[in-house]
Amino acid sequence: MFHDMMEPAGATAGFDALIVATPGYTRDDPLRDAVIATGGRVMASVGWGEALDHLEATAAAPLLLLDAREVDDERLASTLYRIDGLAAGRELAIIAGVSPAQIDIAAAGLVGRHVELMCDPEPAEWAAAVSVWRAIHGAPLHDRIAESEAARLARLNAEVARIADVLARLSRPQEAPRPFASESSVADVRPVFAARPEEPIAVEASEIRQVIRARRLRDRQFGKGLFEDPAWDMMLDLFAAHLERAEVSVSSLCIAAAVPPTTALRWIARMSDAGLFERRPDPFDRRRAFMGLTRDALDGMRAYVGTARAMGLPLV
Repeated sequence: MFHDMMEPAGATAGFDALIVATPGYTRDDPLRDAVIATGGRVMASVGWGEALDHLEATAAAPLLLLDAREVDDERLASTLYRIDGLAAGRELAIIAGVSPAQIDIAAAGLVGRHVELMCDPEPAEWAAAVSVWRAIHGAPLHDRIAESEAARLARLNAEVARIADVLARLSRPQEAPRPFASESSVADVRPVFAARPEEPIAVEASEIRQVIRARRLRDRQFGKGLFEDPAWDMMLDLFAAHLERAEVSVSSLCIAAAVPPTTALRWIARMSDAGLFERRPDPFDRRRAFMGLTRDALDGMRAYVGTARAMGLPLV
């Protein structure tokens, strides 16, 4: 253990946190500052070799902050697997920072809604992640957050709320088609043009790959960041991979999202929660997991292609 810190007596702590980081690398300062700035208390800060023993000996249910950078692959894989099991059994929340090369290992070792993965996070991102976790749990933020940081966190919370609203609408059961639908709106005519279930829709992977290439062409012409649509980009990539009978790792899916890795990881988690993405372990390597579309998502993609064709519309 390279730190064992308690807040001063009489300090008000809204939550407890356990920090796991590599001594001498990032140290624990950004993580500890994030906890204190948001009104929490650092129970202890330990190295990766001590993490499991300390967690098993802790009766409380702290927020776990894991900085996995500079940890070797074997230790990371085995430790994360056991940490995830303990966290699931005790309903512990985890915020983990990983390097780009560790995305697949972390995604395979940490599973579930209680996990927030970030790729090469800056100090402010640790604070933002802890703040969002606190907001979700209904706890007020500490008043020591700087005004500029508060504004950034407010924007982040607004974006999280927007994403949640979009996914809630995606996962909401669709209304049954109404007979003699009016042609005054797309919503009304959708059931009319939808392909019939008994008519199989022939889709070529090359057709979907062409759509993906066209979408990336916009970025080359106008610059990255103007046309971000990670959810749809990932769905297209997974649909093409399904047609090709190919496997897609989490890191590859992050690349397909065409957004920063941390943003892509958040979208993967939310699309999984919405029942559109599913995670499958690699039977030959426990350090890697594959992503795919669920049966409902595949049916939806085929229906989209069939409807677009019936209406004479291009796939976009």
